[in-house]
Amino acid sequence: MIKKVGKKSFSFLMILSVLFVYVVTPIPVEAAQIKDPQTLGDLQNNLADLKKQKADNEAQQQKTKEEINAKKAAIKKAEEDITQAEIDIENAEKEIEASNERIEGLKEQTEKIMKALQQLQSQNVYVEYVSDSSSITELVMRLAAIEQITSSNQKNLEELKALIKKNEQLKIDLAQKQKDLEKKIVDYQNAIESLYGNLESYDKFELDIDSQIKVLEERVNYYTKLSKEQYNGKVVASAKLTDLEPVPYNAGWLKPLKSGRVTSPEGYRTHPVTGAQYSFHSGIDIGGNNEGTPVYAAAAGTVSGIIWRYKCGGNMLYINVTVGGKQYTTFYYHLLTINVKVGDIVRQDTVIGTVGGGSTSSSHGGYDTCTTGAHLHFGVMNGYYSGSTPTSRVIVPPGFNNAKGYSWTTRTAYYG
Repeated sequence: MIKKVGKKSFSFLMILSVLFVYVVTPIPVEAAQIKDPQTLGDLQNNLADLKKQKADNEAQQQKTKEEINAKKAAIKKAEEDITQAEIDIENAEKEIEASNERIEGLKEQTEKIMKALQQLQSQNVYVEYVSDSSSITELVMRLAAIEQITSSNQKNLEELKALIKKNEQLKIDLAQKQKDLEKKIVDYQNAIESLYGNLESYDKFELDIDSQIKVLEERVNYYTKLSKEQYNGKVVASAKLTDLEPVPYNAGWLKPLKSGRVTSPEGYRTHPVTGAQYSFHSGIDIGGNNEGTPVYAAAAGTVSGIIWRYKCGGNMLYINVTVGGKQYTTFYYHLLTINVKVGDIVRQDTVIGTVGGGSTSSSHGGYDTCTTGAHLHFGVMNGYYSGSTPTSRVIVPPGFNNAKGYSWTTRTAYYG
């Protein structure tokens, strides 16, 4: 008997194939690649590009969903075909079994007839039966009757043997069909897994674009207002952002917290939440402070971006700064509160927010999936914030000791 793919094993296959591993994107999520804005027009173009990419993503999402639905329908059809194949195999086996019984019956009957004929021949009854014919016609009929008995049985036997051979081949063909269909289901499921993975990436991408669009809209509105104030109500696309609002100059850096300890350095690591190896950590995690502890600007500058309640990073704050004549962006993640708004000019003694990451953690019922306890994720990036945070631009804060366990008790501790 062929081992059948039962409903339980089939369901198990279906369940296994749709269990996907969702890896949380490392902080920060890098999405659309947009150029650094130098003018108000650059900001406006970046915003338009992001909105176009969002529309493209939505179209791709719809296409991917349609592909998934088509694959699901094909899998359902394959499941129905397998069920029918199992029924056909079972019917073929029953037919083979019935044919075997008929053959055995005919064999037994034929053997009895042949024995009877042999006895007739040995006792001359057969000769008497033939020679006792009253006419040539009767003689022919009696000979034909005997021949028909034997040939009929032989013919039936050959037919049944042919039927057995046919049914056995049918059984082999159906078994191969079942095997092929099982493989097809696995292939379709793998395709669906891949499609769902793509869909998930589009979902994350879209969310990130939504966040960036919101940030850029705030910046465009802010600099549009400054342009109108400076150019008598006109929006001058060619106006440089630094001319509309110069970023304060800094001679050096200060720590973002009065005290703290490096709990996770910047660089590649095993992700503490997802367990993913070689996950790039884009900043320095600073622990040793309770939620609500004041967070200060590491350098004076202009608030360039705020993202609220993001699923990987929580409340996120970006500040454009100039230190030693070079442009940087400082960023602060997992904040419990943010005390500033886009466009605000902050000094190094400005409390820009407070430490979060504990109550905001998803493990504690919060919204942030990329934190396990109270801490500040602090980072520095070359260039001004343009709506995204490319990891290629993220650097270790100049002069900051990037060693795990490094601690300090004053904001003016060695910074370089």
